[in-house]
Amino acid sequence: MILVSMCLVGIDCNYKGQSKPNKRVIELIRRGKAIPVCPEQLGGLPTPRSGARILSGNGEDVLNGKTKVITDAGEDVTENYLKGAEYTLKLCREYGITSVILKQGSPSCGKGKTQGGKTERFLTEGNGVTVALLKRNGISVYSEEDLENDEIWEKLINE
Repeated sequence: MILVSMCLVGIDCNYKGQSKPNKRVIELIRRGKAIPVCPEQLGGLPTPRSGARILSGNGEDVLNGKTKVITDAGEDVTENYLKGAEYTLKLCREYGITSVILKQGSPSCGKGKTQGGKTERFLTEGNGVTVALLKRNGISVYSEEDLENDEIWEKLINE
């Protein structure tokens, strides 16, 4: 079983209350190989919600208590992001999930690219909070962009 971002399945759950459907992720759901999840919602954040960014560094820095996750409205949502990441890891452990596909660019789900910035959001290098925690715990993390690689796709579809 694979855990996937709900927004990639077509469920309107991102911060704007929209989705970003991905054909290959939807195919995994249709084949019964994936479970959708939204770490931000698991952390108690509503939909829609204010966009958020990691003030400095990346998700690892948030996990290590070196920085915070702040909304565009200036609210500190660090605890929500940490809670959502922990719940996502708990699901992986409970269901023996070793591969996850999360939405690129999110401060929670971004793999290699996340939202950062001291005063306004911009795409920056680094992993989001959930990605950092999952990787720290040995979970393989992919973005929807990785699914364009046929070798990765074949591995996941046959998992």
